[in-house]
Amino acid sequence: MAVTILAIESSCDDTSAAVIRDGYVLSNLIAGQDVHKSYGGVVPELASRAHQANIVPVTDQAIRKAGIKISDINAIAFTRGPGLLGSLLVGTSFAKGFALSRNIPLIEINHLQAHVLAHFIIDREKKNATPGFPFLCLLVSGGHTRILLLRSHLEMETLGNTIDDAAGEAFDKCGKLMGFQYPAGPAIDELAASGNKKAFSFSKPVVGGLDFSFSGLKTNFLYFLRDRIRDDPDFIMKNKADLCASLQYTIVTILTDKLVKASVETGIREIGISGGVSANSSLRDAVKSMALKRDWNLFIPALSLTTDNAAMIGIAGYYKYLRGEFTGQDITPLARY
Repeated sequence: MAVTILAIESSCDDTSAAVIRDGYVLSNLIAGQDVHKSYGGVVPELASRAHQANIVPVTDQAIRKAGIKISDINAIAFTRGPGLLGSLLVGTSFAKGFALSRNIPLIEINHLQAHVLAHFIIDREKKNATPGFPFLCLLVSGGHTRILLLRSHLEMETLGNTIDDAAGEAFDKCGKLMGFQYPAGPAIDELAASGNKKAFSFSKPVVGGLDFSFSGLKTNFLYFLRDRIRDDPDFIMKNKADLCASLQYTIVTILTDKLVKASVETGIREIGISGGVSANSSLRDAVKSMALKRDWNLFIPALSLTTDNAAMIGIAGYYKYLRGEFTGQDITPLARY
């Protein structure tokens, strides 16, 4: 019998609902929140209010687009954390109510685990391959930068983590210094294409093992701009493309160096990237180049699966459903999971 999962994602500022059937995506809808752009970051209270307004219509449209009936749904999966507590509360409460009303199982999902499992979503048209095990994945987003080792769909070990800031945060904070709106990553990526990646040199922190650090880079970038602007107030405008290219090159180099190190130390050549920053064109090009040099079996997610979305929650829920890993109505969201 087919297994149909309704999935809900509400960890930050995107309200998303998806329907997954036997590993295939039937629908995956996202309602974004432009209100945060003028604040330079996500405002938690505004995010939770928007989720309340969006979650019912987004879920309704996801079910309709999937071409299923509510009675076809076998379970509902939802993001328990990590994320903004107010946003998570909206998704958790909706999922609990839906499961209770339909008398179906409730499945809690770790948001980070779901980002990695996006690689296992099957595209009906492309009939894409999925990673084998063991599998190494570089997870890069606005709030997280990790190297994860998967021994199965639901067995993950963190080999490396950021000891302070995440790569996505470095993009956004440095972008704000250059006058970009939040999120700055996509704008930096676009402008970097016309810049010289070696025009300026920024610090690459020395961190042991497979861990990351980006706070020093942010500080270095801040002081670099301060000193240059002191001599030339128009320095940023005159050099914005080169600044973007050099900053991006530094961040991507830090990420790929650690990924290569992880592959060498573990001997694993099943490699992937995931998370919002995995949409960055320079990072995608860099890991493709490394894959050719090192004979990696590389997996890069479709752009639609890099940002927060419910399809990744659904695929994680599907594998948990197969193992009978359900949760009770007393479940509560966790800002830190």
